[in-house]
Amino acid sequence: MNHLILLFLVFLAPAFADKERQKTNQNFSSNNANHKRLKRDWIWNQMHIKEEIDTPLPHHVGKITSSVRNSNAKYIIEGEYANTIFKVEETSGDVYAFERLDREKKAEYELTALIIDRRNNQSLEPPSKFIIKVYDINDNAPVFVQKVFNGSVPEMSPVGTPVTKVTAVDADDPTVTGHATVTYQVIKGDEYFTIDDSGLISTARADLDRETQSTYEVIVKAKDAPGFSGDSSTATVTITLTDINDNFPVFKHPSFHFKVPENISVGGEVGRVKVEDIDEPQHRNTKYSFVRGDYRDTFEIVANPYTNEGIIRPKKPLDFEKVAEYRFDIEATDPTVNLRYFKSGSSKSISAVTIEVTDVDEPPVFTKLPYEFKVKENDPEIRTLGSVWAHDPDAAKRKIRFIRRRASPSGDYIRVSDTGIIQLPKPLDREFSSSYNITVAAQEILEDGRLSDRESHAQVHVIVTDENDNAPELVYPEEPRVCENDPPGKVIIRISATDKDEISPRGFFRFSLATEDSNFSLVENYDNTANITVKYGQFNRELAKIHYLPVIISDNGDPELSSTNTLVISVCKCNEKGNFTFCEERAKQVGVSVQALVAIFICIFTIIILFAVIALLILLRKRHKKDLSGLGRNVAEIHEQLVTYDEEGGGEMDTTSYDVSVLNSVRKNGIKTEAAPSPYAQVQKPPANVTSGAGEMEMMIEVKKDEADNDRDLLPYDTLHIYGYEGAESIAESLSSLGSGSSDSDIDYDFLNDWGPRFKMLAELYGSEPNEDFVY
Repeated sequence: MNHLILLFLVFLAPAFADKERQKTNQNFSSNNANHKRLKRDWIWNQMHIKEEIDTPLPHHVGKITSSVRNSNAKYIIEGEYANTIFKVEETSGDVYAFERLDREKKAEYELTALIIDRRNNQSLEPPSKFIIKVYDINDNAPVFVQKVFNGSVPEMSPVGTPVTKVTAVDADDPTVTGHATVTYQVIKGDEYFTIDDSGLISTARADLDRETQSTYEVIVKAKDAPGFSGDSSTATVTITLTDINDNFPVFKHPSFHFKVPENISVGGEVGRVKVEDIDEPQHRNTKYSFVRGDYRDTFEIVANPYTNEGIIRPKKPLDFEKVAEYRFDIEATDPTVNLRYFKSGSSKSISAVTIEVTDVDEPPVFTKLPYEFKVKENDPEIRTLGSVWAHDPDAAKRKIRFIRRRASPSGDYIRVSDTGIIQLPKPLDREFSSSYNITVAAQEILEDGRLSDRESHAQVHVIVTDENDNAPELVYPEEPRVCENDPPGKVIIRISATDKDEISPRGFFRFSLATEDSNFSLVENYDNTANITVKYGQFNRELAKIHYLPVIISDNGDPELSSTNTLVISVCKCNEKGNFTFCEERAKQVGVSVQALVAIFICIFTIIILFAVIALLILLRKRHKKDLSGLGRNVAEIHEQLVTYDEEGGGEMDTTSYDVSVLNSVRKNGIKTEAAPSPYAQVQKPPANVTSGAGEMEMMIEVKKDEADNDRDLLPYDTLHIYGYEGAESIAESLSSLGSGSSDSDIDYDFLNDWGPRFKMLAELYGSEPNEDFVY
């Protein structure tokens, strides 16, 4: 084929060249006629060359020729590959390739041809571009786009099921027949898979089983089209069989045995049965069921979605005393298995299960849950509501003791005896709480009298039924006010009522006025509300700025209760539009909370106790003085001299009024205080041979001082010389202000009478005459 193309080009090239020359001559003649200038054209054969020519270099490519007839003409070429890969013979215009060309690297080259005068390098013709094309030869083998391909197909797929597609490319010219055509062939694994000319791999068998072999390694070859010589290449294809659900589960053991305590909670785990399913986890959908046994209502088997195990759980409480052992058969199957691919064998697996119940010490069991009682409120005769009962479910049948654990509301409103009797310590008030709840615990009494640490609980609900024991109360949304000139019939306020008791089924509240002697009327609305309206009108603020309107409200209960509520209505000044402009400020009601009352009572109680303590101290002091009076006369005189100082002091003359002989008489007469009970502490007396006189007096004073210091019941003697009045003989004169009101002052206080009532008392004290007597 290549030879034919070359021959075609050889024969056609001169014809094309002739045609070009004719066109050139015609153009030249035309231009010569018009411009008197000869036009020249390039003349050359088309440039083509085969790749990978194995003859010695250089290789002739073609010839560039110009119509210029000049002996000094010179051919040159320019371009990226000029004078490197391609060179031109400057006189003949022959172009040569000095390297072997590879079409897969570059299929064509673009160059520029020039003809110049070698003498001055001036162009004799304008430059012209030309292209050298490289012809392809089949010199490249097909190459896979990757060395390893991956594919997958479900197991047990029919013959011809597509798996994956491989691709190989040929670098040769695809326009040349057979040069770039690729064919494929499986050279390893052809007994399982086939491949077509497009590279699509398909299954060759229908019994590919993942559980037998899950992956296959297939080697494919790519080569040129048949009839063309050339190399080939290979690639590896890894094919994985994906799983389908085509296998049933099988028990790992023919029987299972479990032990479980009887106090296991409902829904707790008794044990697990295990099966084997060779399918992948996403296709393991085991279902468990009972096939033999009478205890389907006692247990259930639930499949674990992660481990595919069967979890046995009790559906109701177990009782060792009733049933100690359970036996039954269970079945495992998979309803989602595709039976079209099911292999031979059984679709079900059966195993025997034995559950042994062990005995435990169970807490007491209440016979009725929950407990509910009803009681009428404020009924003093009801003290017992009923009782709760529980028994020991074990064979020991121990006695039960009942204890109250929790209460709502909290408090000692409901009690529970040891035997379970529900008692009321006092009547219940529905308005405090309409229901009372307590939690009762039952504990077994052990053989040694102790209580078992296991207990059960029951809820006791007490409902308090209502009786009509609360009168209705007045409710109004805002402070009622009325204008002085409001006309009769004007609605002042709409009032309503509330009742702490339940609403009476016999009707609404009834409203009425306690007296008709008022300027107001009451109109019933028969919807638990009433309107207060103006009766006559023409209110006079000068006579009354606030009106007190008593309203009676009845509740229609059994028995019927009513209350009188005072509605305080203010008379206000209003403008022409009836808007309030001025109202009197009403005295706000001051309330005292329960906490404040408690605090006040505590303070009062504290004050009472304080006064009682003071009175007790005074009484003890008087009694102590009475005991001192039992001493001898001289001792009383001594104590009188030392303690009692009620008379006015004598200043420096004080020393003359002190009778020291009394003290000396005690020592001389030898009075012994032991004859009468003495409050003084016993101290060491001075020796009897001390001489009388000033030294003896000093010793006697020291003895008395020691006695006072050691007796905690007497006042200290350092308080004896506190004077209420200064003596007249003192050079410092009196320090008291009681004499400041004498008439010796030259100041006239009569002006205090002109200062108003606040200075009336001062005016009376200081503004009166000296001889005027004051009465306080």
